[in-house]
Amino acid sequence: MSGARGFVGSWLVPHLEGAGHAVVAVDRDIDVCDPAAVEDSIGAARPDAIVHLAAVASVAASLAEPALTARVNALGALHVLRAAQRHAPAARVLLVSSGEIYGAAAAGAAFDEASPLAPATPYARAKAVADRLGAVFAARGLDVVRARPFNHTGPGQGDAFVASSFARQLAEIEAGRRAPLLAVGNLAAVRDFLDVGDVVEAYRRLLDRAVPAGAYNVASGAGLSIGELLARLLAASSAKPEVREDPSRWRPANAAVGDAGRLRRATGWAPQVAIDDTLARLLADWRTRISGSP
Repeated sequence: MSGARGFVGSWLVPHLEGAGHAVVAVDRDIDVCDPAAVEDSIGAARPDAIVHLAAVASVAASLAEPALTARVNALGALHVLRAAQRHAPAARVLLVSSGEIYGAAAAGAAFDEASPLAPATPYARAKAVADRLGAVFAARGLDVVRARPFNHTGPGQGDAFVASSFARQLAEIEAGRRAPLLAVGNLAAVRDFLDVGDVVEAYRRLLDRAVPAGAYNVASGAGLSIGELLARLLAASSAKPEVREDPSRWRPANAAVGDAGRLRRATGWAPQVAIDDTLARLLADWRTRISGSP
């Protein structure tokens, strides 16, 4: 598994081990932009399955470093697919793409796997390339499953992501480490949020060889505005901050919601964790992190 020490990887490794799998976990010790290093790693492991998580994971980071994002997210995926084809041709490859590759739609419309791709950021464009590469290698006979997760959050997530950013700010305000001002972007945007635990369970199920190869959305199917997300976090917090728009955080007022019907039919998967429970655990995690920092 690449990206094993990242946010999702740190959840997926113990989840798979708890299900009886032996996991060879790699992270920054293997540079996915180095084809020889990827070849050596997969060649040595000879795995039965490969999970490719390593990526520049945030839209904001991709806007700051688009060239790096393209190398890691697109070229890195190519190196993993080529190495799998050469050294583990019978392995199931779980290539983690993104719901961002669909772009955005009018409120109420949900993307399914047949929806056209309209990536709007360097992150989304690189993930779309990786997704298409997965389809190309699948056509050549490699057993590739392309997971397209929509927004997900939970304890351990960095503050480059909206829910975690809000939770960190609230925890710092509660602790008196930040003035009672909460910086936000466009609260009218609508996104599809999942708990990270539900996402890693979807990935585990997609590693089952009985599940047909192809693309699968990982989504709740329910849109939640960023404003409502913030309101739910505020309800869980003792902080009473002034909410202030930050132009650097501004994104268009659009919607991105996924239809995970194909995943449900193929695996029986459905989200189990209510968003309020997810947000409460996220806020509690940030309180712990804040209390332990200098």
